[in-house]
Formats: sequence, structure tokens, C-alpha cells
Amino acid sequence: MVLQVCVFSHFFVQRVDSDGDLMTTHIYALTNHKGGVGKSTSATTIALGMTALLQQTNAQKQRVLLIDTDSQGHATLVTTGRNDYGTDDSLYAVLMADRAEATQRLINCIKVSEWNDNLHVLPASPLLEQAERELQGTAGAPYRLSDPLAKIASHYAAVVIDTRPSFSLMTEMALVAVTDAIVPVEPRYLETVGLLNVINKINEIRDGWRIQNLQVSGILVTKLDRRVKGHHLMLNELKAHPILGKLLLGVIPMNETASYAHKAHRSVGQSLQIWDSNLSKNLSSRVALYRFCLKLPFERSCLSIFKAIFRRTLIF
Repeated sequence: MVLQVCVFSHFFVQRVDSDGDLMTTHIYALTNHKGGVGKSTSATTIALGMTALLQQTNAQKQRVLLIDTDSQGHATLVTTGRNDYGTDDSLYAVLMADRAEATQRLINCIKVSEWNDNLHVLPASPLLEQAERELQGTAGAPYRLSDPLAKIASHYAAVVIDTRPSFSLMTEMALVAVTDAIVPVEPRYLETVGLLNVINKINEIRDGWRIQNLQVSGILVTKLDRRVKGHHLMLNELKAHPILGKLLLGVIPMNETASYAHKAHRSVGQSLQIWDSNLSKNLSSRVALYRFCLKLPFERSCLSIFKAIFRRTLIF
């Protein structure tokens, strides 16, 4: 049985298994109560990027697990090519299983991504909304994901969780399971003014369920249109804010190629290679997706960023 988190250091959590062996697992959640801010694109691209680096460096653990907790299943669709998972082959099966069987159900439901054999996916299902209704008021419901995940997390180098655009029970389950919450946000007035509310809600979940190691690790600004003056004004205000400015981890510029990447179930990188002649410039524009681990110069290449991230945060 995996014990609860015992030691936490910036962006990684160390756990002890039943034999007393130290394990290292990274568990991130991309979350915001607002839809359309780039949560799924960020989650899937971060997970794929981690996988690519682990293979590049011949790491001992090369697999990354992506968990989709959004009933819309966007992350599931683009990484597996399907979004019609149901009662026996999705996160729904894990959440509705008896506690003694939940870990095995989780293992059975994990799929191999079409993008990379080492990128594994626990798919969402439209039935997650039904599961949420059925589990409301059930004792220990927020731990329905974290308990079985804790028992298999050591088999992966990292876990990335995509959440739904609300602070529902499903999102609460995701946040109870992670160590780091990353908040993607567009540079628009009504979205930026609500950031403190988002952060406070995450902290409420942390304190309410006594998840000592859950922290808001940063804010990721997405879809910045350099032609829009208002975007620059909002970004500057965010940087100057005494609390939010310290949490700013990166800026993702608007990119039409990236916006349409998932239409063909391609990753952002694949689409840039196919559609964009200025590949290096646009790849570097995605670097902010991975800067939530280390604040490195924006101009450095993706591979350099990945290497720096995992030299600091992974134990091979």
C-alpha cells in the first residue's frame, strides 16, 4: 500500500511504498473554472513533451500518464482518436468501482496514445457527469481518483491531469490527487480579475481536505495576441500584481497552426512541422508550456528546456 506524501520539494513529491523504498512521482493538474483557455492543449502538449525528453535522455522511466477528467473528452479524443469510451474502459469505471477493485480497474482502462507509445491515457467519458451526480454526498468521494492513482503512480515518470472548466466534484477529485495546480488564463479583463478567486478555491480544497502538498504553482497566460493592445495591458497588470505577478510562469502567443492542430488529432509539434515553414520560431513560442517547472529564457529551444526541467526534477 502506498503511503501518503511524506516529503515535498519544489515540483516533485517523494513517497514511500510498503517496502520503505523512496519513489518520485510528479502529478500536475491544469485547471480553471473558465473554458477555452487552453487547458487541454497545454495538458496534452506538456505530457507529450515530457515523454519525448525521457526517451531522448534514455531515462529509466519513460512513460507519462495523461488523465482526462473532463466529460467533453477533448484530451482523450486528440490523443487516442476516440471519445466514445463508456462504463468499462474509462475513468468512469475507476470512479464507480469498489475501492478494493479500483486500482485494477484503473490499470485495465489505461490506453496507449496514438502520439507516442510511452504516452498513456486514462480516457474520459460522457458518463462522468452521471458519475458525479451519483457520487455527490458519498463519503470519501474526492479520493476516488487519488487512492488508486497513488498505487500506480510510481510506474510513471510523471502524471498530468486535464480538468473540466468548473470547480465541480470531478475537478475536486483531480486536485486532491495532485501536488501542483497550474492555472491557464487568457489575457482578458474578466478572466484575469477572477484569478484570485480561482487560487482561493484551490486553497480551500487543499485546506478542506488537508492536502498539505497541493499548491498553486503558477499561472500560464495563453493565446496572447501581440496585435491586441488590451492583451499587453492585461499582461503588464498581471506582472505588476503583488501576488499574481509572482505566479506568472510563461506566456503562450496566439498561433493559428496550434489552434487547428487537434482537428486532425495531431500534437502541436506535429502540426507545426507539417503546416508551418518557420518551425523553430513557432516551437520556441510553445516553450512557455514547459516553463512552469523552471523559469528559463524564453528563446531557448524546447529540447533544452525539457532537459533542464528533468535534470532538476526527475530522479532516474
